[in-house]
Amino acid sequence: MSAAAVLRAARAAGVELAIDGNDLLLDAATMPPASVVDALRRHKAEVVAMLRSGRDGWSAEDWLLFFEERAAIAEFDGRLSRTEADAQALACCIVEWLNRNPTPSAPGPCAWCGQAESKDAVVLPYGVEPGTHIWLHAECWPAWQDTRRSQAREALARMGIGCIVTGGCCHPSNEP
Repeated sequence: MSAAAVLRAARAAGVELAIDGNDLLLDAATMPPASVVDALRRHKAEVVAMLRSGRDGWSAEDWLLFFEERAAIAEFDGRLSRTEADAQALACCIVEWLNRNPTPSAPGPCAWCGQAESKDAVVLPYGVEPGTHIWLHAECWPAWQDTRRSQAREALARMGIGCIVTGGCCHPSNEP
């Protein structure tokens, strides 16, 4: 069982989790099943790490909740199959991760290839928020974007989102 699956099982059993330093704090109206407590004990370090906020301000649990909410909306409101809903939710998570983890660069040479602007290759700013622009040649943008999307998928997979989500089926071939 993964730490992400343990978190889902604990929430399903009515357990609220918090951290205090390296300690895992549990709060529940009734005693949770022994299997949930045992799983939390076995995966304590991973669960604590998942509950800590990352540099983007969200913990792995925040990302899991975002994923699950998007999947539920796609499945029930969008009437998609669970597989399609998971793929849609993963796509939403990738976009959100990219927005929360910009890689700004200073104006000047292309951040991807390092070449300066020329009359045949203009360096353009990409990004909409102040301070988040990355400067790229239009021809370099697709390769840069593919790399960034791969970074997002890897970061999300480390948090239990994507192909390794227990109970879901997000195959890379289903990703946008």
